[in-house]
Amino acid sequence: MTDVLDYFSAKLRHETDASDVYAAQKAGDDFVLVDVRGEEAWTQGRIVGALHMPYRDIAERAPRELDPSVPVVVYCWSPGCNAGAKGALEFAKLGYSVREMIGGYEYWVREGQPTENDEGPLPREFDPQVMVVRTQSALAGS
Repeated sequence: MTDVLDYFSAKLRHETDASDVYAAQKAGDDFVLVDVRGEEAWTQGRIVGALHMPYRDIAERAPRELDPSVPVVVYCWSPGCNAGAKGALEFAKLGYSVREMIGGYEYWVREGQPTENDEGPLPREFDPQVMVVRTQSALAGS
């Protein structure tokens, strides 16, 4: 039983998800959200409030740009992308408190959280495959 408790405790210390990150943003929690994807991905769309720092640049840029006392949350494209883990590893090597946002940008978008690109905000859509979506008629009746 102890090994199971240790595993899930460690997992939750090192991972978070899109809805928890969004709630932390709205609450004003002190952390830096870092998009570790490449330039083309960043330009296509990103999470509002994120800092762009591709994982290959972290070792060089983070010590100059980020306060090591402020926690970091990293994200990449999706559950099928390991750039978030690569970015988290680079921050950990530098001594930052870091967590990976599981699901990445894909699940942030699918949950309808705010995104933007260089032209401004992108449309928010809510995917019923990953969350409860209330219809307009259900909202009117509540």
